[in-house]
Amino acid sequence: MALQIFRTKHVTDHNHTDSDQSLKRCLSAWDLTFLGIGAIIGTGIFVLTGIAAATQSGPAVILSFVIAGLACAFAALSYAELSAAVGGCGSAYGYSYAAFGELLAFVIGWDLLLEYGISVAAVANGWSGYFNNALTAMGIPLPDILTKAPKLGGIINLPASVIILMLMALLIIGVKQSAKANNAMVFVKLITISIFIGIAVFNVHPENWHPFMPFGWFQTLPDGKTTGVLAGASLVFFAYVGFDAVSTAAEEAQNPQRDLPFGIVASLTFCTLIYIIVSALLTGVVPYTDLNVSSPVAHALTLIGFNSASALISTGVIAGLTTVMLVLYYGLTRIIFAMSRDGLLSPFFSHVNRKTHTPVRVIVICGLIMAFVAGLMPLGDLAELVNIGTLAAFVLVCLGVIVLRITKPDMHRPFLSPFSPLFPVLGMLSCSALMAFLPAITWLRFVIWLVLGLIVYFSYSIRHSKLAQES
Repeated sequence: MALQIFRTKHVTDHNHTDSDQSLKRCLSAWDLTFLGIGAIIGTGIFVLTGIAAATQSGPAVILSFVIAGLACAFAALSYAELSAAVGGCGSAYGYSYAAFGELLAFVIGWDLLLEYGISVAAVANGWSGYFNNALTAMGIPLPDILTKAPKLGGIINLPASVIILMLMALLIIGVKQSAKANNAMVFVKLITISIFIGIAVFNVHPENWHPFMPFGWFQTLPDGKTTGVLAGASLVFFAYVGFDAVSTAAEEAQNPQRDLPFGIVASLTFCTLIYIIVSALLTGVVPYTDLNVSSPVAHALTLIGFNSASALISTGVIAGLTTVMLVLYYGLTRIIFAMSRDGLLSPFFSHVNRKTHTPVRVIVICGLIMAFVAGLMPLGDLAELVNIGTLAAFVLVCLGVIVLRITKPDMHRPFLSPFSPLFPVLGMLSCSALMAFLPAITWLRFVIWLVLGLIVYFSYSIRHSKLAQES
């Protein structure tokens, strides 16, 4: 029923708009690949590599990236099929609303709020580490009490909070992203990574790779924390969050059947190789025990005496992470805006400011909450919370592909996930397994978030949604 309403609505909308307003199929396979690389390369490679190596995987963090990348690849192919079949524009919330109905759409949308909101706070933590590293290189470091969360011995991570508030101001006045700007951002990131690889490859000490797997495959510690290669994979999965930017561009791809899988597989393969190379070099130039910092790449270069290169890398990372935060922040506000417009959240959130033509209320509320969270929660906790929400959404997307193959076999599908239902099933199993390896406290926080969401749905959304009003 929801799918029929969705398709009827789009036909009606098309009849009332100019054909010039339809999205143009202008993105090539390489455009989609760069889109994926731009979205994927961020906090995962520049920050979580060190944390995962120091606390969970040791030098075997290389294997953690491989495992997380495989799980992501299976989910990505299912994601591409669903987005291409249902319309290919908007977020997972948009097409899950059409494919699965209102309740599951709300759950996925609520999941996405967690993913995007906490992602911004997590990236801000990584940004803060590199910002302070750059200040340290200039001889004006900030004190620990202003750069660490209370759990880590500080008062507040002030730079993380301030950068979110600055982005809030930018989004209020209206900031537009383009493919050209994205390609420039990717170029800056790749130059930064190339500098590190060029230096690190000549300063590797093989003895730092022994023991290779100090924490084993997986174990739960007495305090409830998890360690090992599989636990590390659950953490570094955050490094791959963002590949869905490729699949949601299906409507603008020149040839979705050919270009979507190329863009997804090429960007995931390239980024996985980069992650493997960087993590191998990072754990080779310094002992993995020295990498439990928020700016491990720059920190490693400082430890081996390359202070100038460390400052240069910090500058490149700061520029790259700023754009990642801006895109995630933008996406969060638009998902809330869409849910509000569909009646699942209060109409208060779909108000657009007449002067700036932006949803100022949502931008301000989100900014203040995320600045608070970024200042008070450490990066590891934030990343695990993002990952469990994202993995849960991926499981549902993979399941959705299988269900729609059965219930709507005649649906037009510009892109088909190969070897279905094998790959969607593997996606469900691998993502569910990565969820299982996350700590119990992360599960508790996630369940609390879902319960809050269901309370919102059954107390408000179910009576105020557009579907309810039309019924």
